[in-house]
Amino acid sequence: MTPDTALPTLTPALTQSATLGEGLQWHAPSGRWWWTDIEGRTVNAWTPGASTTLVLRFAERVGCFTHCRSGALLLALAKRVARLRIPDLQATGSFEVQPEELAPLEAHLPTTRANDGRCDRSGNFVFGTLDEGDPRQPIGSFYQYSTAHGLRRLPLDGVAIANSVCFSLDGRRMYYCDTMHPRILVCDYDAATARVSEPRLFVKKDFDGCSPDGSIIDAKGCLWNAEWGNAAIARYAPDGRLLGRYPVPVSNPTCPALGGPNGDQLFVTTARAGLSTAELMAQPLSGSLFGVTVGEGLVVADALFNDD
Repeated sequence: MTPDTALPTLTPALTQSATLGEGLQWHAPSGRWWWTDIEGRTVNAWTPGASTTLVLRFAERVGCFTHCRSGALLLALAKRVARLRIPDLQATGSFEVQPEELAPLEAHLPTTRANDGRCDRSGNFVFGTLDEGDPRQPIGSFYQYSTAHGLRRLPLDGVAIANSVCFSLDGRRMYYCDTMHPRILVCDYDAATARVSEPRLFVKKDFDGCSPDGSIIDAKGCLWNAEWGNAAIARYAPDGRLLGRYPVPVSNPTCPALGGPNGDQLFVTTARAGLSTAELMAQPLSGSLFGVTVGEGLVVADALFNDD
């Protein structure tokens, strides 16, 4: 199946060459888009219309991150959870940074690293890990990190590539996937106890060659999912019905986000990883940010990590 040509195609918003752009989010307090290039070991920020960006350079890969109420960043680095204080959220330029470690991560599993995640509606950081072994094994897990309880593993089955973490508007359901399988699951979620129900199927991708990547929930409770390998962002109703696909002009979109200065834009990060030399020549903008105006009333502000 091909993307829905009745919906507008996302167009280049910021030319980048990210190897593995991920974790995109609109941060209203700073008025900027923020994302990570996992393989580039950076966190990036860009104010729409600006000619320069902020590039924070780390000694290790950043799987995902979230903004804190204090203005700091909470990061799931490859093998640890860490915190980085940023003196100026409007800064531009490139900086080498050294975050403060808060908790080690899967030290007993040398082939895993942190991957996708975001805050739940109560201000706890929830993220998953993936296995980089060959072949990949379902030894990754999902975790919740909070100031009150530290790092707690969610009682879900192991995954090879944890992805698609997002939460229903009331915070009582968690969506997630193992990118190795063409489906997105949902489970009941209790933020206070870090407990979940038995997972159930939310959607199954309806064709081969499409892997679910990052997801978000909009103000109507619909789920938007970046389809790696299918050059599209799919939108699903709360009951799992496919509402349509927004085409992306490169093969590997990774993480969608809703936001922008007027709260009416859909943006997505993309990746150069996984593409052959010939494919990269045909898709030279792979790794860039793409966006399209989708209308007001869809944005749900990302929760901030509760570090008060």
